[in-house]
Amino acid sequence: MTAATSGIDVRLAMPQALPAVERACRIPGGFLAGGRAIGIKASGRPDLALIVAGGGGPAAAAGVFTPNAFAAAPVRLSRAVLAASDGWVRAIVSTSGSANAATGAAGDADQARIGKLTASALDIQPGDVLHLSTGVIGTRLPLDRVAAGLGDLAVALTATDAGLEAAATALRTTDSTTKVATVSVALPGPDGTPRGVRVTGIAKGVGMIHPRMATMLSVIVTDASASPAVLSRILRPAAARTWNQLSVDGDTSTNDTVLVLASGAAGAAEIQLGSASFASLAAAIEAVARDLARQQASDGEGATCLLTCQVSGAVDDSDARAVARAVVSSSLVKAAAHGKDPNWGRIAGAAGNARLPDAAVLAAAGLAVDVAAARAGTAVDIDPDRLRIAIAGHLVFDGSQGGPQAFDRAAARAAMAGPEILIRLDLGLGNGLGEAFGCDLTEAYVRENSEYTT
Repeated sequence: MTAATSGIDVRLAMPQALPAVERACRIPGGFLAGGRAIGIKASGRPDLALIVAGGGGPAAAAGVFTPNAFAAAPVRLSRAVLAASDGWVRAIVSTSGSANAATGAAGDADQARIGKLTASALDIQPGDVLHLSTGVIGTRLPLDRVAAGLGDLAVALTATDAGLEAAATALRTTDSTTKVATVSVALPGPDGTPRGVRVTGIAKGVGMIHPRMATMLSVIVTDASASPAVLSRILRPAAARTWNQLSVDGDTSTNDTVLVLASGAAGAAEIQLGSASFASLAAAIEAVARDLARQQASDGEGATCLLTCQVSGAVDDSDARAVARAVVSSSLVKAAAHGKDPNWGRIAGAAGNARLPDAAVLAAAGLAVDVAAARAGTAVDIDPDRLRIAIAGHLVFDGSQGGPQAFDRAAARAAMAGPEILIRLDLGLGNGLGEAFGCDLTEAYVRENSEYTT
């Protein structure tokens, strides 16, 4: 297949096969939630959240986490909880304002204490509790405030949309908006009749974002019936195709965590690997993850627009995703996006530098382990004579037609002035598809991060 005969119009966005997402907070059955301000943040904004399995039993859970060598105490403790419990938990506790990262043994002890305080407030065990934390690295959590806040919040939890949205708000640090998304699907019950199932996600994070295996902080809850093993098989590739394709500033956080919990409260039949119900739930979770990632990119620190790169015609999906991520991660591309400059040369340069990610990311996305190990870090296959590039609906480069294309620069600049800039590439080499999400690079980003701790 060549660029000239691929039949793909690079001026258009790639079609989406995922279910529709409602940007609203709809709490699934079987959960209680809430959030409030307890004084961790100097601003006085909400900074403590709880999400609890309220159906009398534990919820199935799975997670993906940052591989950062300075992985925070809550990350390490959540990993241990999931391993020890075989993926069955009862609660998530989140604190915002202090990352509790790079705090040594004292920070580990603080996080363990929070687990005990949460367990006591909810009448469960510390091993039932997963942990999230975000904020300034190297600072200790005020345990006296956390203890008092947990006691008050535990008795105020509700099985309402407002309760889950309050938890979402309490996750935030420099976010300017609360990020929520919901998908509703019908899955068969034990007798085969359809049961309504809800999948809802909340997330935070608009800076220090360049995930590897996870995202900033995100929780997806569903009232579907699924085992921890099934949730893990769904979450890992969904994260690889969505949050792993998100970059605001190229920095991977110490606290990146995605958790998914299933209560089973909808009464649908338990999902089996490879079934139609598995595919439906997987699509719903990926749709929520994708929408949250787009919200995070759009709200990137200092950002004025969402930057989306979609790639078709790659040798395979792994190559396509690598090219898309390289483009949205490029500081030169991001600066051009801010200036509404249709500078396709920067896009071509970024694409030409694209390399495949870590073996763990490739394996999570679906490659066999041995293939992932062999391909990790290798250069993407690109033929400049087949490459086509379009910016905001304008074809600017076609390698099969001599390269640079005449286009209306003023019209392209005007098209780039909207809330989202779409960059489309077709490599003309195969059927691989991928996308990535970022934002423009602005003076406001530099100001915010030059004053973050002051």
